[in-house]
Amino acid sequence: MTRLGLVAGAGAVLLAAASAGIVATTVSGRSTPRQLNSVLAPRPPTSGPATAPHSPDPQTSPSTAAQVAHAPGLGMGDQGATVTTVQQRLAELHYDVGSVDGQFGPGTEQGVLAFQKVMGLARTGRATDDVVAALAGAGPPPALVPGGGADRVEIDLPRQVLFLYRGGSLARVIMISSGSGRHYCEKGLCGDALTPGGSYHVGTKIRGLHISPLGQLWNPLFFNGGIAIHGSPSVPTYPASHGCVRIPMSDSEWFFEQVSSGTPVYVVGGPRAPVPFNTPAPAAPATGSQAGPSTPTTAPPAPTTTARPNTTTTSTPPSSTTSSTSPH
Repeated sequence: MTRLGLVAGAGAVLLAAASAGIVATTVSGRSTPRQLNSVLAPRPPTSGPATAPHSPDPQTSPSTAAQVAHAPGLGMGDQGATVTTVQQRLAELHYDVGSVDGQFGPGTEQGVLAFQKVMGLARTGRATDDVVAALAGAGPPPALVPGGGADRVEIDLPRQVLFLYRGGSLARVIMISSGSGRHYCEKGLCGDALTPGGSYHVGTKIRGLHISPLGQLWNPLFFNGGIAIHGSPSVPTYPASHGCVRIPMSDSEWFFEQVSSGTPVYVVGGPRAPVPFNTPAPAAPATGSQAGPSTPTTAPPAPTTTARPNTTTTSTPPSSTTSSTSPH
């Protein structure tokens, strides 16, 4: 029995079903909502002699018991058929989990976080009861700007996710962290960390590491002055950047290759509402700044041998009212 046997909630239910051989897959190896529901369905009680209740070890202290307790659901380090089922379902809904290999690693955690953001669930990165139940009946997220073009990027600021469309179909859902909204003064630069809403196009693309006045940008795609979509080793579950749209490092190279210069970018939920191109834009609000940080775009830096860092996620916003010197 692996650690999965100790996982509470949905993980324990799914593991029991997998061990009993009732986790069905299709011919292609992908699960369906009906199959996930069958995993969640209650099992009839088994007949047999009652088992005597377990007596706690008198030598086990409350502090020791707390140390062996596990967080609910499936999370980092878990593995097995149940994890594979969750990964398959997320991949079917176009959430990036990395490899569907039964290993709950950073890619799976980021896919779960993106799904939790879209569905309005607690942003824990764990496949808990509510996540598994939502996966069973979920469909792909609806488009934010349906008339925005066959190839486009949609950025949902309230939910902190990005949708990439290719050929009119949803290709991938990616978790993001956008402008924190705080005022900052760093390295002689002061401004408000905003990611303005509106309709834009991808302009300059820089492969690899780019050093901006406010931090490091990996594979940035600039779409609004100095504001870019770029990979970052820090993508918390809340808005934390100086105005750029951070995406996980594991997605940044793929995203850079998939999105070409000129691709429309629609930022939804900011002070301006985006509209499809070739349609009238809404009037600007009477108050409030429309401009985000004006980080200048520079020429691509010389090739670097700096190793690409991994992405970490945090779920608690800092209490300080001043931005740190973390990546842009």
